[in-house]
Amino acid sequence: MVTQKSTRAVGLGRVLIAVYALLALAATGRSVFQIATQFSGAPLAYTLSALSAVVYIVATVALIGRGQGWYAVAWATISFELAGVLIIGLVTVLDPELFPHDTVWSFFGRGYGFVPLVLPVLGILWLRRQGRVARAVDASGVDGAGADGVGAGGVPRGPGTTR
Repeated sequence: MVTQKSTRAVGLGRVLIAVYALLALAATGRSVFQIATQFSGAPLAYTLSALSAVVYIVATVALIGRGQGWYAVAWATISFELAGVLIIGLVTVLDPELFPHDTVWSFFGRGYGFVPLVLPVLGILWLRRQGRVARAVDASGVDGAGADGVGAGGVPRGPGTTR
């Protein structure tokens, strides 16, 4: 019998990961340029751009990674991302003078076609689906684990796993 290694990087998960990777590159490039050339003009905004870049990089790696640890990191980073885009977006709408220059999350990601607002919602929905798939596989008694002990959704499997 052939066993397959499962991962979140299949189907729509690949598209999600690709968009996260693209946003990570865009946010990193933007923040590096802003910090290198204009940092004194808006240090808070440019620091937040750099923070968002780090969040997108970690989220991308976590979505690719296998196992419960990476699954938890993906949840944490994507939840943080959603909170960041909502808080920074709201602050920039209510008091735009606090941010004289845009960040990735300013005005809910307006400068990026609102992708920073939509992406974490899609990421959370994807992670929830992956968690349900993993639990359904566990409940069926067929763990689908590959040789490395990783089952559906990249969640580790082992003897006696009841999750």
